[in-house]
Amino acid sequence: MKIECLRRLRGPNVYLSRPAVVARLCLEDLAGVETSDVTGFTERLLRAMPGLSEHHCAAGAPGGFVSRLRNGTYFGHVTEHVCIELSQLIGRDVSFGRTVGTGQAGAYDVITECPVDESPESRVPGELVRAAIGLVCEVHGGSVPSARVLAERLAGLAALAEREATGPSTRSIIAAARRRGIPVERFDDLSLVRLGWGHRRRLAWAAMTDRTSAVGVDIAGDKHVTRRLLDSAGIPVPAGGAAAAAAEAVQLLRELGAPVVVKPRHGRQGRDVALHLATPGEVSRAFAATGGEAVVERQLDGRDYRVLVVAGEVVAAAERIAAHVVGDGRATVAELVEQANADPRRGLGHSRALTRIVLDDAAERVLRRQGHSPGAVLADGEVVWLRDTANLSTGGTSRDVTDQVHTDVTRLCQRVAALVGLDIAGIDLRLPDIGAPLAPGDEPVTSGVIEVNAVPGLRMHLTPVHGRPRDVGDAIVRAMFPGGSDGRIPAVAVTGTNGKTTVTRLIAHLLSGSGMRAGMTTTDGVVIDGRTIQVADATGPRSAQMVLGDPHVEVAVLETARGGLLRRGLGYDWSDVGVITNITADHLGQDGLESIEDLAHVKAVVAERVRDGGTLVLNADDPWVRSLVDRPRVRADRKRLVWFGLDGTNPVLSEHLARGGAAYVLHDGWLVQATGARRTPLLRLADVPGAYGGAALHVAANTLAAIAAARALGARPESLADRLGEFDPSVENPGRGTLFRIGDVSVFVDYAHNPAALAATLRTLHRLWGAERCVAAVTLPGDRRDDLLAASAQVLADGVTRVVLYEDSDPRGRMSGEVSALVEREMRARRRQSTVVRADGYRDAVAGAVRLAAPGEVVLVIYEKWAPMRAWLAELGAVPAGGAPVVASFAGWPSTAPGATRQVARRLTGSPARG
Repeated sequence: MKIECLRRLRGPNVYLSRPAVVARLCLEDLAGVETSDVTGFTERLLRAMPGLSEHHCAAGAPGGFVSRLRNGTYFGHVTEHVCIELSQLIGRDVSFGRTVGTGQAGAYDVITECPVDESPESRVPGELVRAAIGLVCEVHGGSVPSARVLAERLAGLAALAEREATGPSTRSIIAAARRRGIPVERFDDLSLVRLGWGHRRRLAWAAMTDRTSAVGVDIAGDKHVTRRLLDSAGIPVPAGGAAAAAAEAVQLLRELGAPVVVKPRHGRQGRDVALHLATPGEVSRAFAATGGEAVVERQLDGRDYRVLVVAGEVVAAAERIAAHVVGDGRATVAELVEQANADPRRGLGHSRALTRIVLDDAAERVLRRQGHSPGAVLADGEVVWLRDTANLSTGGTSRDVTDQVHTDVTRLCQRVAALVGLDIAGIDLRLPDIGAPLAPGDEPVTSGVIEVNAVPGLRMHLTPVHGRPRDVGDAIVRAMFPGGSDGRIPAVAVTGTNGKTTVTRLIAHLLSGSGMRAGMTTTDGVVIDGRTIQVADATGPRSAQMVLGDPHVEVAVLETARGGLLRRGLGYDWSDVGVITNITADHLGQDGLESIEDLAHVKAVVAERVRDGGTLVLNADDPWVRSLVDRPRVRADRKRLVWFGLDGTNPVLSEHLARGGAAYVLHDGWLVQATGARRTPLLRLADVPGAYGGAALHVAANTLAAIAAARALGARPESLADRLGEFDPSVENPGRGTLFRIGDVSVFVDYAHNPAALAATLRTLHRLWGAERCVAAVTLPGDRRDDLLAASAQVLADGVTRVVLYEDSDPRGRMSGEVSALVEREMRARRRQSTVVRADGYRDAVAGAVRLAAPGEVVLVIYEKWAPMRAWLAELGAVPAGGAPVVASFAGWPSTAPGATRQVARRLTGSPARG
């Protein structure tokens, strides 16, 4: 058994609403083998992992998985459950798993949940799957790993998970943001997180925000500058000075008098800080440890306190207690330290509530000063200190004293944070009692501020050893997002089979006309405020995050395609508006999709992730789209449902409007907003850009969908017609029904790659030119199933009699010429009198099709990539037709615009109607 590939679904997906990892397993020799076929397998597995007996599986109760094991189940399913159990054993709290067949013999996709804040780049999911495979294979082979071996494996996995996890400070901010509904995106395996979207987004890195002053950070990072700045403002600070040489440090000892503190000028976390120094030798040695730049200060009396100030308010305070052990009359100091480190709250670094105590040289020096060594046995109740400094990073503990802080201390700390210029500051104090009023500022100072910390650690407040925990992460989030803001901008998600890109572009155009800076993702790239910033197929989660993370964007319009959804999940948690254009046969045979029902299941994710109270815009003319409202996960009753459609007599529309609902429909040649019994005409069909006077009915459907989405976000109906009139399809929607002229021949360029899209495009051409006056230069993608290619070929055979076929530059897994041969065969079988020519590439195909066309006829060009096709058309002398096709006659018009033929002809040609 081995992993064939592993992919991360970073957001909501077809399996669940949280991130997941999909591991494709090749069972190899275990293919077709069930657990009941292997004698003793179930018992051995349960001996190794007894926690599996609690797994529910499909039974919905503990023991369900054991029943499956005994009755027989495949080893991909076993690997799924072992992976989940391993995850739980290392403290990674996940419960969802699923195993599905891939259609290939012996290959299964094992899907397991991932913690929502785990880095998208985390190695943990892959290592867990590998460990699960190893264990299953070992047990299958007749072995059971010992408890010691299993513990070692788990320890390695736990250590990896801990290294990749965010620290407590960042974790508290993320948790507070999520409780407020603020979107959170973590960058790689760092503690840098983005909270919110677009122009409302904020950045946080531990207890530092994008508004934290760089000057304030630099001041706090220089202990000498901090002390001088505060002293000049009348803040009580210890007397002292900077030393660049040991002799200068000793001279300060003489001037200040013992005891003194020596600390690195630019140090942090209590490293190389020495207290209780009284002799020149001690000071010289302490100076050497600082690396050459030190601050020497008179040591203040009192207890060690840390006060946290956020946005000018004191939100927490803690007394910090240096690392120590308490004797029991039996254990040595070293043994007591080992016992203390066995506390599960202690870990390495800052990943847990407390840090492990280290018996290093610094600890031994402190012990010697107290007359002890690591091997000394302490009397029962005797307290021995292991550090002079009370930092949690050196093993210290904390006691919450927030409710005891005297108003004098509060005002002092507020002043200090403001003087240094920090939005978040940790202020270290030495005071006899934080609950007592401050003594007058007489000299010499015996208590006061000893340090100011930028990016202060929050652990001591979040999980104090004694006292009440303080949700300081929430205080930081409230300061970043005042007034209860959730940090979101309006977001529209657009999916479907055909029309997605056009609808996305139309929505962005309409909303930007309302004064909003729109960010947009489409098949062709990422656009921010009208400027393309990336040219690519940008319909996946990475591109969505590019828009949502841009600080200029005020509204996001996100084309969301099947491929990105299946392979990487959604790039966002919720949208305000979801649009589903249609669901027809395409991409079947890919990514496990075998039917339109499978495709509908994928598209439904966009409907499911419309927030409660948001708007779901659906195509009433499409049966598969209509079926989505009945899916339990869609929860249509919690959303505002808006339909659009071309058939005003559709029973779905009629019933919806009878209940007072809203819809956008085509009626008597107009795009109409309907609410209950009220009808508001918005725009004549003949005036819709790119609809060619109404010949392109699918463009009318796309426009209705876009209007519905824009209205859901507040676009005014009176401005829609003007704004739509400003939409230039040749510029803002190039390659989607774009019309050119080469001499007396029209060239109609479109991106139709499936039967439904080809049929819609050909119907448009037939209405304008007639079925006998159309030529086509066509390529179809090789990654479509043979039956879909055959269906496309049959549509072509029914729609045109002269076709030039060519191949995509990327055959997508097929042999060169294979697609063209299949299409030609199917076309000839459908219509024997068809003229079908195969060309070598798009250049020969287009040129050949133009030669086949007579004056006044049209050439339909289906392309693979827009940029090279546009360049080749320019070489051929093609010029934009400006919406006016070169026609000899009009073949007929939609029944929704009766009597409009002559008027539309005049509008398109600028002359009296012909024919």
